[in-house]
Amino acid sequence: MMAPYLLRLLCLCLAVFFVLHCAVGLIVALSGPAAVRAARRMRPRLAGRFLLALRLLPAVLALFVVAGLCVPSYLWLEPETNAEEVGPGCLAAAILAAALWTISGARGVRAAARSARHARGCERLGRLSHLPGSRLPVWILDAPAPLLSLVGVFRSRVVISSPVLSALSAGQLAAALRHEEAHEVSRDNLKRLLLLLAPGLLPGFHGFAAIERGWARFTEWAADDDAVAGDTRLSLSLAAALVRLARMGGTASPSPLSTSFLGDSREISARVDRLLSPAPFAPVQSRNPGLMAAGLALAAGCAASMLHPATLESAHRIIEQLIH
Repeated sequence: MMAPYLLRLLCLCLAVFFVLHCAVGLIVALSGPAAVRAARRMRPRLAGRFLLALRLLPAVLALFVVAGLCVPSYLWLEPETNAEEVGPGCLAAAILAAALWTISGARGVRAAARSARHARGCERLGRLSHLPGSRLPVWILDAPAPLLSLVGVFRSRVVISSPVLSALSAGQLAAALRHEEAHEVSRDNLKRLLLLLAPGLLPGFHGFAAIERGWARFTEWAADDDAVAGDTRLSLSLAAALVRLARMGGTASPSPLSTSFLGDSREISARVDRLLSPAPFAPVQSRNPGLMAAGLALAAGCAASMLHPATLESAHRIIEQLIH
């Protein structure tokens, strides 16, 4: 296939992304169960961060190589001829990469639109209240279904139905609201959006279910730990709230970008057991200046190395083999 200069660059970028994403993603997918087992030895908040980083690694690494190597080397060393042949392998890889991004992008857009509709519906049908002990706005719905969730990605609010509000005691309600606030502080709904936008391993085959289930589990555990902060009384109240809502037949949130208080119904027993036998609370530092500085220095070093002429020339030779 003969293609003009910029279209050839687009095909190349997509093809390189697909090859790298598929290779790294296969390693990540195969190591998923082992990674979840290793995460069990970490504190829940660190375990969630570890699994999230592992899930996003294939796409982030592939994009980094495309932006840092493919595009600069092509623009610098590839002659701007009118047209050049693109091989069938490169074209096939580019089509598969485009399909991956189309599927994941559509999934993310649908989830964001559904979440926005759900939030608007809650505000239209519910009434705003500021419950004691909650720093977030709370919308109370006069609906028969038991519901308690954190809604919204950037402007979060708690949604609770009237049956739940009536069933929980003041202590149980305060503990449940602290749990949802912990999700808001850690931006878990935004992380859910990132997971939806991250491409699967192949079109029609996701491949990362074990890692994403593990992330969801440790995220709930972390929110439980942050909510009770080592306080035995709060632990008992939160466990009682979980049991009470589960017995009411509490439902999952109707929006994929909302965090339900119950989470996965299969994990409730494990969460209650952890709350009844709490480990010593140790808050995770959100920022480590030394670690951040080391990360920035490493990123700057990688960028300088990638833009070195010898590196770009080597990358261009590999590109020539791939594109034909």
